[in-house]
Amino acid sequence: MKMMTLPEPSVCFELDTGVSIAADTYGDPSKQLVLFLHGGGQTRHAWGGAARALAELGFYAICTDHRGHGDSGWSSEGGYTLDVFARDLLALLKQLDQKPIIVGASLGGVSALRAEALSEEPVAKALVLVDTTPRMERAGVARILKWMLDGLDGFASLEEAADAIAAYLPHRERRTDLTGLAKNLRLGDDGRYRWHWDPAMIQSWDPEDWSDAKAAQDEIQARLEAAKELELPVLLIRGRLSDVVSEDNAQEFLRVVPHAEYVDLEHAAHMVAGDRNDAFTESVADFILRHFAPEGERPDDP
Repeated sequence: MKMMTLPEPSVCFELDTGVSIAADTYGDPSKQLVLFLHGGGQTRHAWGGAARALAELGFYAICTDHRGHGDSGWSSEGGYTLDVFARDLLALLKQLDQKPIIVGASLGGVSALRAEALSEEPVAKALVLVDTTPRMERAGVARILKWMLDGLDGFASLEEAADAIAAYLPHRERRTDLTGLAKNLRLGDDGRYRWHWDPAMIQSWDPEDWSDAKAAQDEIQARLEAAKELELPVLLIRGRLSDVVSEDNAQEFLRVVPHAEYVDLEHAAHMVAGDRNDAFTESVADFILRHFAPEGERPDDP
């Protein structure tokens, strides 16, 4: 199979935290900004369909690669704690000329919550959390990380990588068009395809190292306390098949943030946008349009 030529990122932000952040942009920069933050192990390409749809609705979208992912820089010191990702986000926001609506999946969502907690002022106009809550199911998170660790040696072909994904995501039909998959893999000098992430990052997240139960509970409590302070519009989108965010996790968050809106997407698991992109995009667009319709297009109040 011929290796496709991947598009270069639209822009690259040099952060004062010491890394470069690659991003793609969609739409008119003078319009309201929607900033997409992907989950751990994904890349900015996860959001292409939703970003294009929002641009067509009159918004400006930026999809970034986190440090250690995609075309962004890797940490020279192996720094991949949650605080590091949150401080990257705060550093990125200083370079933007307007406050964004943030759409964050998993790692992206938790990083946004942590950034809100670290900042004296709200960092976003609104927040869409995609299958992420302050408390998540430990077994589901560990299953993801184990799959990522198992893939560090790479794959002999794109077909082999597609087979690995199919085994990991049995609810999703195996794709025969591997163009999108190729965007998330690098072909090494040894002829093997490896994911677009820093192996040191995944190794630093090894679930076998989760031995401090008190520290884990303290972290969850800190996230819940931070969520209580949210006053901006919030939407939680859960994949109904998710083993990472349970219905109990979602309801706990909704009790802590009673003004938050909630969408529970059937036939979707943790990777909501990949499982049900059209339904996901419709839910995000509906939420944003109700709160931030482009000038002259805001629905009349009832």
